Amino acid sequence: MAEVFPLERIPAPVRAIAARLRDAGHETWFVGGAVRDVLLEQLRPGTHRRGGDFDITTSATPDVVRTLFRRTIPIGIEHGTVAVLDEAGGAHEVTTFRRDVETDGRHAVVQFGVSIDEDLARRDFTINAIAVDPGSGAFLDPFGGRADLAAGVVHAVGDAAQRFLEDRLRILRALRFAAVLDFEIEPGTWQAVTAQSGELAHLSRERVRDEWLKALAAAAPGSAMRLWRRAGVLGEVWPELASLTDAEFGRLDALDLVDATRAAGAADVADPVLVTAAALWQAGAGSDAAWAAVQRLRFSNKDSARVRAVVAALADPLPAPAQSREVRRWFARHRAIAVDVIAVSEPRVRRPDVRAAVRAVEAAGDALSLRELAVTGEDLKAAGLAAGKGMGDVLRRLLEEVLDEPALNTRDGLLRRARELGA
Repeated sequence: MAEVFPLERIPAPVRAIAARLRDAGHETWFVGGAVRDVLLEQLRPGTHRRGGDFDITTSATPDVVRTLFRRTIPIGIEHGTVAVLDEAGGAHEVTTFRRDVETDGRHAVVQFGVSIDEDLARRDFTINAIAVDPGSGAFLDPFGGRADLAAGVVHAVGDAAQRFLEDRLRILRALRFAAVLDFEIEPGTWQAVTAQSGELAHLSRERVRDEWLKALAAAAPGSAMRLWRRAGVLGEVWPELASLTDAEFGRLDALDLVDATRAAGAADVADPVLVTAAALWQAGAGSDAAWAAVQRLRFSNKDSARVRAVVAALADPLPAPAQSREVRRWFARHRAIAVDVIAVSEPRVRRPDVRAAVRAVEAAGDALSLRELAVTGEDLKAAGLAAGKGMGDVLRRLLEEVLDEPALNTRDGLLRRARELGA
């Protein structure tokens, strides 16, 4: 087991902030998900996590932190957190040692002036309660977080039931870490998860949505959903998905739903918005029901529209790859989400062949919309056609003919045909 943290993995601006705090006489440690993820790579070779932020925790109060650094933002000052901006404008969180003095399962009132040990004791899981000395790289690991990382276990700090009473979102965080890290949940922690899984109603929908999306950004998103169902939270959060079977969860894992926007070199993970669309489709939701479901969870309008469009397009069967005209028409109808729809479609559709056919259509540069026709409404007006609904009908008819025969998309040919249609 690693005895010293590789400090060279921590960005220089973060190390500089820690050094400034220590030079001013304030106890300072590195903490956060990035510490956990670097350790995970060391303790479980072959694991590669998308690097998160290295946070700093210190005995300095927020007011002191703001006097020590030229540019700061009080992003959560009531909870002791100040963002310190580096020379390039990057924000790095610095949080004062704290302990909870009052909680309601959603919010906490904190007290400063405590020790690092008390600060670590208030954290959710042992794997997140590991601190690193900025000078030596030595660990402060009072709850055995490194051992749990090596064993692949999500284990609550202290009394699990109490940790979840303090913040019920930790129930979903336990499920998320188990899913994305492919860990087991320690039996006592799991018992507390299932005992309190019905107490999520007062959590904000935005926080629940964020945990859902993070949980699905895993190598096996169907398994993440299965874990939510075993814990008793899937039906409460997503009643639309309560009927999904183990086989359907398995089919979700078999689909090619990789997030194409992931960082270079990061492990393949699923695109959580696309997984959500696929799950709703598997559960039999129509486009309107899918829209209502994701709006209820406060998905962004962009993500909601994407889910709705994918579910709607899945009701429009993919054509056979050899049917070039039908492939062209299908792609014209679903151009913006064609890649998504092909990914979600069942394996029996021979997705690689359809994907290749669609790419061929796209590469050909054929006209697939009115704006890509070789003539415009102004051209038709100059040719003597009257503006109005009739002109719109002519343009749409021209597009239909060009979709059948792309070679027809020439200015002279379309003007001649427009006159015939107008007559």
